[in-house]
Amino acid sequence: MRSDAQVLICPDCQRAHDLELDACSSCGSTTLVCRLGEVECRSCGHVRSAGDGDPGRPPVPADLAAEVEAALSRVLGRS
Repeated sequence: MRSDAQVLICPDCQRAHDLELDACSSCGSTTLVCRLGEVECRSCGHVRSAGDGDPGRPPVPADLAAEVEAALSRVLGRS
């Protein structure tokens, strides 16, 4: 997770570089997953609402879900 947006990074790169990833407020792990508006730590199970992350980081655009849905519709040929 980065700025409450889920990103995919290989484990080697995650350990080798400072990627400014979000960390769990409970255990400090960066193995987070976002689903249905909640961010869950895969290490300790701590759950928080998405958007309750670091206030110093820019917010994720509100229309991002709509943009992703439109892109998938174009690619998959859905009307």
